[in-house]
Amino acid sequence: MSSVTLKQTLKDKRGTSFPLIVAVALALIIILCGVSEYMRLMIIASGVRDAVQSAVISTVNDNYNGVYQGVREGYSGGYKPNGSSWNESINYGDVYTRLDKALGLRDESGYHVKYAGQTVEFRLSGLSVNIRNAPLAPSDSKNTRTFLADTSILLEVPVSFGGKSLPPMRVNLRVQAKYMPVF
Repeated sequence: MSSVTLKQTLKDKRGTSFPLIVAVALALIIILCGVSEYMRLMIIASGVRDAVQSAVISTVNDNYNGVYQGVREGYSGGYKPNGSSWNESINYGDVYTRLDKALGLRDESGYHVKYAGQTVEFRLSGLSVNIRNAPLAPSDSKNTRTFLADTSILLEVPVSFGGKSLPPMRVNLRVQAKYMPVF
């Protein structure tokens, strides 16, 4: 190769935007991967929230037999007659068992874990169910509290974007279920 041909090749400006195009394409791919990972995390959180809500609603419905029907007065609560008085009767149910069945979870050392093949898809822990009973025969039935179940659970989803450098997403999901007599 002669020195004239080498000088002409070095002075030629064709193809100088190629590195810029590659950089823009890589940036767009990284942004697309981040958006798809965000969507994956939100879909998992939404599905788990819906399953927890279904399990809590089932628990509230299990209390149906023990709920004193005060429909005419506009209130209801978990009470059973005991001689000449009423005793509170609340069934907290087994929400974890319902979640294990609905989501296909495995109980592993305090966590309820969902696997996608060999990798962990998400983990649940720290379930808290608080059932607030309605008062029996309140004086003001319009402004009284109702039979309500407050539930919270910790959802932990490993982030697959960025390898092991990013911490898992931890969300405390809160769900409420309220008993309302239909008739």
